[in-house]
Amino acid sequence: MTVPRQTTTQRRTMLLAAVRGGDSNIQRLAERFGVSSSTIRRDLAELAREGHVVRTYGGALDAGPSVERTLREKDAVHAEEKNAVARAAAELVQDGEVVLLDAGTTTGRLAHHLADRCGLTVVTNGLTVLLALADSPEIDVVVLGGRLRYPNEAILGPTVEQQLRHITPDRVFLGADGLTADRGLCAPTLEQAQLKHMMLHAGREAYVLVDHSKLGSSPFAYWAPMDREYTIVVDAGAPEALVPFTASAHCSVLEV
Repeated sequence: MTVPRQTTTQRRTMLLAAVRGGDSNIQRLAERFGVSSSTIRRDLAELAREGHVVRTYGGALDAGPSVERTLREKDAVHAEEKNAVARAAAELVQDGEVVLLDAGTTTGRLAHHLADRCGLTVVTNGLTVLLALADSPEIDVVVLGGRLRYPNEAILGPTVEQQLRHITPDRVFLGADGLTADRGLCAPTLEQAQLKHMMLHAGREAYVLVDHSKLGSSPFAYWAPMDREYTIVVDAGAPEALVPFTASAHCSVLEV
């Protein structure tokens, strides 16, 4: 069945769904979407660049759950839950504090909730945080400098780690792609796992901001051990998934 004509973004979204549904033949997809085979190839090349599919001879395959999604794609998933978590985290921050915000979608939402506050110093390696606070003259924003990584828009590198050694934030807020009670915080690269571990130990108080889908999830092979006292701020979507964390001596839970 041929689908009605769509914008490029709409077509690529539907194309991704088709590939995940098992239809990967370029000619058949071109007929289905009413475009040329070369257009489908360009669409698949872009989806592959973003990590959604793996190109094959004559088509593409779903890249699977271990593929890192773009920040825009992640931000659209469990948006209400992330906003509730971010709002609760903002209420923990006191005027005059120095806070360290990790890169990520929920930390970006936290920055948005802090944007009207006065007297804060926000230290970050996340582009979402910078954009949320760009028009906040009453907040002193300190950017940890390095290289900008795609697709999660985190600033990484040895300079970030060197600068972090000179800062003791009152509170550290970490994002996560997955969180387990035994292994800790899951990250897409070794470099990011190591940096998150440094951030965890940098502040006086440490928090991990997650929606319930991240609990017990381990999409990647790299870990930051949660080897100090910390608090999970999470929505109430999966209380049974919190049981291993509440049994941990290091972990407290703030369910919102």
